Amino acid sequence: MVLRILWGSPLPPVRSGVSDYAAELLPELGRLARVRVLRAPDGASPGAAPEITGCALVDSSTKPEPGEIALIHLGNNPYHEWLLPRLEDPACVVVLHDLVLHHILVESTLARGDLASYEQLMRETYGDRGAALAAARRFGDTGHRDPFLFPARRPFLRSVRAAIVHSSWAADQLRTESPELPVGVLPMPVLDPGWPIERRAVRERFGVAENEILLMHLGFLTREKGIEDILAALAVLQGLGVPARLLLVGEGRRSAEIEKVASLVGVGSYVASTGWVPEDEFPSVAAAADLGIALRKPSAGETSAAVLRFLACGTPAVVCGLRQFLEWPLEAVERITPGPATTAELVRVVKKVSAERGTEAGRSRREAARVAYADQHRPPDVAQKLVSLLEELAT
Repeated sequence: MVLRILWGSPLPPVRSGVSDYAAELLPELGRLARVRVLRAPDGASPGAAPEITGCALVDSSTKPEPGEIALIHLGNNPYHEWLLPRLEDPACVVVLHDLVLHHILVESTLARGDLASYEQLMRETYGDRGAALAAARRFGDTGHRDPFLFPARRPFLRSVRAAIVHSSWAADQLRTESPELPVGVLPMPVLDPGWPIERRAVRERFGVAENEILLMHLGFLTREKGIEDILAALAVLQGLGVPARLLLVGEGRRSAEIEKVASLVGVGSYVASTGWVPEDEFPSVAAAADLGIALRKPSAGETSAAVLRFLACGTPAVVCGLRQFLEWPLEAVERITPGPATTAELVRVVKKVSAERGTEAGRSRREAARVAYADQHRPPDVAQKLVSLLEELAT
């Protein structure tokens, strides 16, 4: 019997990681199962969703048929809010793209003027501590770390049939917190840019000289992405005579602020930004880099698609050594300590990558990066794994 899936997630043209995930995985999933995909309701997307090969687009009000699994994707931003009522359906399997869900709890309650629901859910989830946090919110007293200390997963998981996450660490967290909830681990997919990649051609597209060390950041620019540490490290590297440059690939409201800070620390001429990259060019962009940088801290429990895009291009990466980020092989993904030592450790990693250029060690590191991607994260393989997980849950 063919597996039947009713898929709900943000879709293009929504500019989010989960939207990209859906666009890259759904065509492969449609080869293996009968997949119906929910269109977002009016106002939940900046435009109409495109046709998806092998899948049928259906109205946002469509209910799952008997025996059909509602596969609902939940992330920690307002793009997912229209899907929240689906989590009450006993046919629902939720894919958690973040483990910190406090932000979307706020968006769906406080941001709509519903303080009572927020207070009730926080009290039910965290007892007196949750009630105290809600009371502080009532008086406008909030802390930047509050969502990470109170991730608020339970309100969204109390009725679902099962949950799927993208790391073993995330699975352990859910199993500890909700031992009755079936949990599966699915590697995160990103599109394969093809292999091998002509790196020189990609570098030339961005005007990168052969002798330069290109550092790259992929994705939206937010305060959690460690941009200040990266700029500080770039300044030190220039002082040490390392010909490093930084390319910011993606969008973010902080672009002007970053340009100003880069100029203040004397590295303005070594920092460039691409803005949004066209869909057909994006998968191979990371091939231009000598090192991908993903210093997210604190972490919302997500698995970094940006790191996987570097690995797919055979580009090694560096991350903060937190939880789920420790599951990647060390030869492909260096870890540095979050905190005061971050800048110094990043300088150390970049110097090592610079010294290895053109050597067997450098080639080995790039090959290890590609292998780390190809072993688990190609969309056809992930689609097959997802079908197996859902079939197991359906029995």
